[in-house]
Amino acid sequence: MWVTIAQFLLSLSILIVLHEFGHFGAAKWFKTRVEKFYLFFNPGFSLFKFQKGETEYGLGWLPLGGYVKISGMIDESFDKEQMKEEPKPWEFRSKPAWQRLIIMVGGVTVNFILGIILFAMILFVWGELYISNEAVTEGIAVSVTGYEMGLRDGDKILSVGDKEFEQFRPGVLTKEIIINQADKIYVERNGRVVEVPVDEKYISELTKFENRNLQLVFLKYPAVVDYIDEGSPAKASENGIIAGDRIIAINDKPTNYAHEFEEAVLDAEGSVMQFSLVRNADTLNTSFNTLFDKKQGIVDRLSGKEIEKRRRIGFWIQDSSKFYDYQKESYSLGRAIPAGFSLSWTFLTDQLKAFGQMFKGNIQVKESLGSFITIGKMFGTEWDWRRFWYMTASLSILLGFLNLLPIPALDGGYVMFLIFESITGKEVPDRVMEIANFVGFIVLILLMIYALGLDISRLF
Repeated sequence: MWVTIAQFLLSLSILIVLHEFGHFGAAKWFKTRVEKFYLFFNPGFSLFKFQKGETEYGLGWLPLGGYVKISGMIDESFDKEQMKEEPKPWEFRSKPAWQRLIIMVGGVTVNFILGIILFAMILFVWGELYISNEAVTEGIAVSVTGYEMGLRDGDKILSVGDKEFEQFRPGVLTKEIIINQADKIYVERNGRVVEVPVDEKYISELTKFENRNLQLVFLKYPAVVDYIDEGSPAKASENGIIAGDRIIAINDKPTNYAHEFEEAVLDAEGSVMQFSLVRNADTLNTSFNTLFDKKQGIVDRLSGKEIEKRRRIGFWIQDSSKFYDYQKESYSLGRAIPAGFSLSWTFLTDQLKAFGQMFKGNIQVKESLGSFITIGKMFGTEWDWRRFWYMTASLSILLGFLNLLPIPALDGGYVMFLIFESITGKEVPDRVMEIANFVGFIVLILLMIYALGLDISRLF
């Protein structure tokens, strides 16, 4: 848990500091005074602070964001006394509209640039690992939802909607259905091409919060034992299981493939389980008493549902990397930068399409909304730098996008007022700005409380 919290706080701190530095840098460029620069909010008190020049720098105690307080600007500080005084040359309100506009978009500009740089860095350092779809000779294994949709074990996916399935990427299949409304999947089944229609209901089904970990398809590969827990009943039983054994049945239910093995383990009744296995050229049987793992919230990948407990059988089976050759596409710095831009653009346009689906009612806002608890869990319980930087890049693009929404109290709200001023030549009255920002701020607080309430309710 502490690793997850540490990753989330580090990522959040990077995003907040750089976002606020975008505003800070633009303000300084136009000789506008910045009174405060804070990481996290500090209602009542600060964890620490220091003065350098005209700016107070500090660390707040409430990790819900950060801020810069720019002189002569109506912001979350709601400093009305300052606004009653005559405008000073160094104040935000004294600057031309185009300068104020640049100051306001400084934060989101940094967010978008950061996202591009991080995506490019990920490609340059780690490259991309993938499995060619041509290498999936056994075809796919399907989850419960994939089966309901019309896919079958052994299918080979050819295309999803208009997108060819050149690389085996289960996430692409889900994304094309949700974001691009792919209404058909073409598969090769028993030597012929079959069209699998996708019902529109699966757009909302796949976006339910409870299905956030759901995959429709998996690689199909044998259930071969990888390693055994020391002192486990599996090792101590008659014909004790050893690494390299291939499990072919559990309680007489065939398990020739890994996904069938997982399903049989979950469906088995009682604590004593019988395993049939192949070792060298021999077929052996063994049985032993299994236990239940007390750890909560384990996700069954076949159904995508969180289960209260999982049977502990004392051994693990090999993963797909033992049966499929993962190819790596390396990127030079010259290739990584445009590829990073492309990834950022794709992520941003996907967010826009998702919003469009929300307006159409295909995606329920309630199912897609989550607080810092949901976001934090996405970092995982182990420190993985590639995943950390990928999450940070994605959140940076998302933060930039959300901040541009024309909602008072967000950067986009100020931009909306400034565009109005630039077009009409009339400034929005300070009183209107105060009321709009206060209402916007309250709405955002209520939205955060609602999202937190949803996450808390999902824990029970």
